[in-house]
Amino acid sequence: MRQPITITGAGLGGLILARILHLNGIAATIYEAERSSGDRMQGGLLDIHEDSGQHAIRAAGLAEAFSRLVRPNEDAKRVVDRDGNILFDRPGSPNGKRPEVDRGALRQMLIDALPSGTIRWGHKLISASRLSEGRYGIRFADGSCLTTAMLVGADGAWSRVRPLLSATKPEFTGTWFIETHIAADDPGCAMHAAIIGSGTMMAVAPGQGILAHRNADGNVHMYIALNRPENWASGIGVKDARGALSSVAEAFGGWAQPLIAMVEDVSLPPTMRPIYALPVDHRWDHAPGVTLLGDAAHLMSPFAGEGANLAMFDAAELARAITSQDSVEAAINSYERDLFPRVAPLALASAANLERFFGPDAPYSVADLFRALT
Repeated sequence: MRQPITITGAGLGGLILARILHLNGIAATIYEAERSSGDRMQGGLLDIHEDSGQHAIRAAGLAEAFSRLVRPNEDAKRVVDRDGNILFDRPGSPNGKRPEVDRGALRQMLIDALPSGTIRWGHKLISASRLSEGRYGIRFADGSCLTTAMLVGADGAWSRVRPLLSATKPEFTGTWFIETHIAADDPGCAMHAAIIGSGTMMAVAPGQGILAHRNADGNVHMYIALNRPENWASGIGVKDARGALSSVAEAFGGWAQPLIAMVEDVSLPPTMRPIYALPVDHRWDHAPGVTLLGDAAHLMSPFAGEGANLAMFDAAELARAITSQDSVEAAINSYERDLFPRVAPLALASAANLERFFGPDAPYSVADLFRALT
């Protein structure tokens, strides 16, 4: 099959798909809302699983480049309670099966592996519609439009392509993440890094927690978690970093002072992230010429470590179907037939782990989870 492919979203999944198609001589164009690859920060560490994320990277011919991004020993895990007592402390591995990499570095590696012009930056998708003769129309915020015979929605949680296939919308999980950073040159950064250890630290309790690690540049990257209503952030000012985080820190009253200091000692304005998920059994009826991958297909909470890995694996599987089948319809049918049963148990595990992290048995349930995984 040599039909050009239109991909919406230059996340990890969309980039892997375009890369593998390029290797097989199939034209693909990615339309991305961001204005450039440096338009915004790309999050923190990702653990890349051997049988999913790494499989996709090998299929993209980028295993050697990926190996240069791996941060040895950063897969260490530490679980502490609200008093700072260590309940679980696993050292990192120099060559584990789930090596850690910076999300931004991984994304840039994939961008650099694509021919110039593959990504059309600054194209924010507004809507996608079904036209006649098996084609689709997509409209962008700048007023431009295009039509395509094969459309892949890799455009994330609030996908504009998903409504072509499914009326289901993501549901709020009850948990908020407040994403913050402490700069490497901050006077307190070394103290915070010592508390975190060599990998990821999880200080959790019922309804709240602090999840922190160090980036390659030495910054401390944190997700402060709170179980709050969906409209909770509307009353919190986020323009003044210290003012906003001081308000959030009140929720950690009675915690060990070094943990409270991590919440208060922030260098950049926080990003408020309500955590949404699609139903664990989300699926759709086949439609000609269009499909989904990654969060657009199976958005889940981040507590199974599967989101980025699944997006890349989806892309590799879709690319395999496209390059091995004789028609668009055969390729999409093959891909979707395998997608739904593969994802459902992982979505279920993610939902269960969210409850383990912030439910009534935290932090002991989290320590038990990592002991079982070790």
